[in-house]
Amino acid sequence: MQRTSQHGNWSSRAAFILAAVGSAVGLGNIWKFPYEAGQGGGAAFVAIYLLCVFGVGVPVMIAELSLGRRGRGSPPKSLELVATDEGRSKAWSGVGWIGTIGAFLVLSFYSVIGGWTLYYVLTSAMGGLENITADASGALFNGFLADSMGLIGWHLAFMAITIFIVARGIQGGLEKAVTFLMPALFVLLVGLAIYSVTTGDGAAAIKFLFAPDFSKVNADVVLQALGQAFFSLSLALGTMLAYGAYLPEDVSIPKSSFIIAGADTGVALLAGLVIFPIVFAYGLEAGAGPGLIFVTLPIAFGQMVGGQIVGTLFFLLLAIAAVTSSISLLEPVVSWLEEHRGFKRPVAAITAGGAIFTVGLGTVFSFNHWAEVKFFGRTVFDNLDFLTNNIMMPLGGLLMVVFVGWFVSRKSMRSELHTINDDQFNIWYMMARYVCPIALIIIFLSVIGVF
Repeated sequence: MQRTSQHGNWSSRAAFILAAVGSAVGLGNIWKFPYEAGQGGGAAFVAIYLLCVFGVGVPVMIAELSLGRRGRGSPPKSLELVATDEGRSKAWSGVGWIGTIGAFLVLSFYSVIGGWTLYYVLTSAMGGLENITADASGALFNGFLADSMGLIGWHLAFMAITIFIVARGIQGGLEKAVTFLMPALFVLLVGLAIYSVTTGDGAAAIKFLFAPDFSKVNADVVLQALGQAFFSLSLALGTMLAYGAYLPEDVSIPKSSFIIAGADTGVALLAGLVIFPIVFAYGLEAGAGPGLIFVTLPIAFGQMVGGQIVGTLFFLLLAIAAVTSSISLLEPVVSWLEEHRGFKRPVAAITAGGAIFTVGLGTVFSFNHWAEVKFFGRTVFDNLDFLTNNIMMPLGGLLMVVFVGWFVSRKSMRSELHTINDDQFNIWYMMARYVCPIALIIIFLSVIGVF
C-alpha cells in the first residue's frame, strides 16, 4: 500500500543521502570513535567495527528506512500503519515511541555538548588556546562546566540553530542545511586530515589505525566495536524512520544504506587521521577518553604553528557534525506534533525544541549545581546517557528487526526492497531475522551487565 507523506518529500536521492549521512555523522564519529579506537587498540578495533557496521548496522538501517517509507508518518504512526496492514497489533507503534522519546532525550544532552563545540570555536578563534598548558586546558574546561549560566547560553544557542533549520521544513530547512553543511564538513575534514598527517606523526597514526594486532582483541573490544557501530549510524532513534517517510518510491533503500554507512565510516576514519597524528606527535594519550577532544587536543593546538586556525577549524567541524545530527533528532518529535496535535511546523519545532531545551537544563546542572545529586549512583546526565544509549537504542533496534523479520510478511518486504535481486534480498532477510537480533541481544545484555 503506497501512502503520501503529509510532511513533504526529499527533492532527490542525493538530498536524502546527504541528510541521512548528516544524521549518522555526528559527535560520535569525531569525538567518540577516536577514543573508542584508542582504548580498543587501534586497527583491530577498526576492523571489527567495519565488520559490525556492514554486517549489523546496514541491515538494521534498511529495515528502519523501509518501515518509514511504507508508513509515511511519524515513527509511531508508521509502525502502527504497517502493523495494521500486516494484521498485527497496533502495540507495535511502541517501537516508534521508543525511538521518538529516545531522540527527545538524546537531543536534550546532545544540545548541551553541541554548545560546547560553539564555545570552543569562539575560544580558539579569539586565541584562547594559544600556548595553553595541560593544567590550563583542564582548568579552562572545568571552569566552563562550572559556569551554569554560560552553559545555558551555549545550550540555548545550539538549540536555536536546530529549531530554526527544522522549522523551515523538509526542502526549505533540512535539505538546504545539509546541502551546505555536509560538503563543508567533508572539505574541512579532508583538509585537516592532510594537514595533520603531513605535519604530525602521520606514519604512527596510519599504523595505529590500519595495521591490526588481533592479539589485543578480547570480548570487551568486540562488544565495544559492535555497540559503537550500531550507535554511530543513528539507528533506533526514530531519525531513519522519519527520514524514510519522506523517501520517494524509486530510491533504492539497500544501495542508499550502504552509501550512508560507507560515508559515516569514512568520516570516522578521517577523524582518526585528523586526531591521532597530533596525539602521537605531541606525546598525548590515544585512549584519553572523552576529554581527548576538549582537554587534550587543545594542548596540541596551543603549541603547533598555525594552531589557532587549525583549532578553530577543528571545532567548527565538530559543530557542523553536531548540527546535522541534532536536526535529525528533532525531526521525529516535530513530525509527531504536526500529525497528532495539528501544529504548523514552525510552532511544532519551537514547542518541541523548547521542551528539549528545558529537559537539557538537567544535563547543564549535572556539571555544576547538581553534580552531587545522584540517582542509582549517576548524575542526571549520566542517567540520560545510560537510559538512551544502553537501554532504549539496543531495545528499540532489537524490536524493530524482530518486527520486520518475523511479523511483517516476506512478500511485503520483498515488494519494498524491489530494487535488489532475489539473492541480495535473501541475504538481507537472513541477517534481519537471525544475525541482527542475536547481535542486538548481545549488546543489550552486555550493557546492562549480564555478562
